[in-house]
Amino acid sequence: MARPRSFDEAAVLRAARDQFWEHGYAGTKVDDIAAATGLGKGSLYGAFGDKHALYLRVYDYYCTESTDGVRHQLEGPDDTALRRLGDHVRAIAESVAADRERRGCLIAKGAAECAEHDEAVAARTRRAFRDLQDYLTACIAGAQRAGDIDTGPDPAHLAGLVLAVLRGLEALGKGGVEPDSIRAIAETAIAVLPRPVKP
Repeated sequence: MARPRSFDEAAVLRAARDQFWEHGYAGTKVDDIAAATGLGKGSLYGAFGDKHALYLRVYDYYCTESTDGVRHQLEGPDDTALRRLGDHVRAIAESVAADRERRGCLIAKGAAECAEHDEAVAARTRRAFRDLQDYLTACIAGAQRAGDIDTGPDPAHLAGLVLAVLRGLEALGKGGVEPDSIRAIAETAIAVLPRPVKP
């Protein structure tokens, strides 16, 4: 019978995530992860496989946590959909503005560093972005049904625009754009969503 693991797997994944997040995939050594988690390299390899396998676990864990969080923020009744959408956009802007270390988003970081040459990372990134756009689409469609956003535009297209703005805010934040500018862009993105023409 296999011995039960004597460590908290989620805590190990979070510690490994922080190493990859801070130093990138290439800049992170297994020794760094071992030091951060308190596990020997043999235990890490035994539990998670090699560095690439561990990175994929960490990346999937982060993508799932992030997209689930967005889904919870955006789900709800149609009559408050526009408010939830605005709250979500503002929350992202505030998170970017507060990111003094300019760590940005691990999804964006992983996509930029690894997706071009790592199909597993590219596939997980595509799925994360597809999920995010789907949740935004559902929220925008709800706001359209409630009469708060014009029903003419395709909600998926509007969702793609919002997603592009949010990803762009994170890139601007990493580039050192001032917090007030980040907030102003977020407010503009909310303001330009097409409203129904009143008779």
